[in-house]
Amino acid sequence: MAISYSPVRCRVPSPHRTFASASILAPTVFFRDAAPSLRLVSVRSQAPGSDGVAQPKKHARASVGFSASSSSVIDFLTLCHRLKTTKRKGWVNHGIKGAESIADHMYRMALMALIAGDVPGLNRERCIKIALVHDIAEAIVGDITPSDGVPKAEKSRREQEALNKMCELLGGGMRAEEIKELWAEYENNCSLEANLVKDFDKVEMILQALEYEIEHGKVLDEFFLSTAGKFQTEIGKSWAAEIISRRKSLSAKRLS
Repeated sequence: MAISYSPVRCRVPSPHRTFASASILAPTVFFRDAAPSLRLVSVRSQAPGSDGVAQPKKHARASVGFSASSSSVIDFLTLCHRLKTTKRKGWVNHGIKGAESIADHMYRMALMALIAGDVPGLNRERCIKIALVHDIAEAIVGDITPSDGVPKAEKSRREQEALNKMCELLGGGMRAEEIKELWAEYENNCSLEANLVKDFDKVEMILQALEYEIEHGKVLDEFFLSTAGKFQTEIGKSWAAEIISRRKSLSAKRLS
């Protein structure tokens, strides 16, 4: 890897394990423009008493009262639907029909993190998580590209504000804080994992550019030029070189 340091990160503790339980989602009727609501009823397994009848646990927590949490989760996921439907603007600006969505882009990046070779000191799971959330704020702000003329600092400010709103919608808590931490780590490019996922972001883009060149017969030089010399890791450099090599071979075949 290009960077050899091992930054200290805040870690999210694993949820406390409890005894086995089953949950029943009891839907409540809701109308358009009203927040969806699900009433969660927990049915917990209990050890039988001496008479063979299940005995209640002492100090057992109430089995109902999770409707706000369930509602927040569904509201958050509904907002994230925009990531599936919002097309990546760089392709739209080049007239690509049926262009990939933001979610398409992040999904293939997560796959890259999953299949990449092992690197000493690298946390693969964290790479996958960063890939899944690095563009999540675009559900609100959209895909801001260099052609929009928005300064980098302003772009970051808008995305930070949007991320905070999304995490509030989720209801806060450990998962929301983890999303903020992962996003900030990527945004600041401050870890081995962020370095690699930054490279995946560029690799995915030039691979998609090559695919669109083949599919649509276009020349998309700007995407290759904008990423040249900017890869930080050996994996990123190697994968990018392979894509560029294949592009050159295809170009030579067309000219021959």
